[in-house]
Amino acid sequence: MGNKFSVIAHENHQICNPVSHDKLMGVLDKIPFRKDAHVLDIGAGKCGLLIDLIERYELFGTAIEIEEAFIDEARENAFPRIDTGRLEIVNEDAKQVMAQYEETFDAAICLGATHAIGDYRATLEAMSRSVKSGGYLLVGEGYWKQQPEAEYLDALGAKEEELHTHAENIRVGEELGLIPMWAAVTNEDEWDHYEWLYSSSVEKYCLEHPDDSDVEWMSDRIRKWRNTYLRWGRDTLGFGLYLFYKK
Repeated sequence: MGNKFSVIAHENHQICNPVSHDKLMGVLDKIPFRKDAHVLDIGAGKCGLLIDLIERYELFGTAIEIEEAFIDEARENAFPRIDTGRLEIVNEDAKQVMAQYEETFDAAICLGATHAIGDYRATLEAMSRSVKSGGYLLVGEGYWKQQPEAEYLDALGAKEEELHTHAENIRVGEELGLIPMWAAVTNEDEWDHYEWLYSSSVEKYCLEHPDDSDVEWMSDRIRKWRNTYLRWGRDTLGFGLYLFYKK
């Protein structure tokens, strides 16, 4: 049921993260991609980012994504635009497959999906092992803009130590021997766009499918989530893009 909710909530998102396409591509443009480079995307969602990069730079992309509905949409979107041989989609648990990639990629990306590996530090460690010397890592991760209230953490089902501050996110990379090359954070307009698109997609589905037995549960969940965002999340939770270089 959880996967169904997420797929519906993200139905109209090109990027399943609270960041604009222009800002994301602006950070990625800091990476000197060469033709036929190999790029990994962990938790790639609908693969929109990889498709854009393959189209722009003629590189090879490997996507790890567990949600089959996102993969189906990725294939529909990709193959009219790019050579099918340039995109590999791995429908496996990232924890299970990352060990096979040892200094394989020129760049690795993980946007809002560090939970797929375990946590932020573990993800940076796994990405660093998968990237060649002279390669780049781009991670999109949440951070606390201010200390979260206990009620907010309870609503999220989260613990304060699960996230760092913006500065601490950069410092973790440095502690792992990576060189910070760029950082950018989500602004309020980007957060609002993401959250209202997320919310309205579920509300619209519930209105259009009144006979679905999950509608009552989904309506209750999205309204609690929206209220949580408006009451606490908008002022407390940030999202950053962190670009690192591996020596």
